[in-house]
Amino acid sequence: MQSAQFAAKGYFEVVGGDTGKQYRIYPGAMTNVCEIDEKNRPTIGLCFLPMGELPIGAIMLSQKIALESCESRALEVARRFTPIGFMFRRNQLLG
Repeated sequence: MQSAQFAAKGYFEVVGGDTGKQYRIYPGAMTNVCEIDEKNRPTIGLCFLPMGELPIGAIMLSQKIALESCESRALEVARRFTPIGFMFRRNQLLG
């Protein structure tokens, strides 16, 4: 389901394992995660990533796993920002 959503929309959504909040993960390594409100709009931007140099796909997968399995810890280390529409235009992964 997430792979189909990613192919169609250029992002995928996950549900936080602790709070049940919905998050949208866009292609990228930083400033690419947003909390989504009940009207399906990005409300809070989150910047967190694993240590080390990894391909973008691996970073996005680690963000997904972190939000689903240890959401509270991911939110503790995440830097927050105000999401702006132009930041999240549909991107293509290189490869």
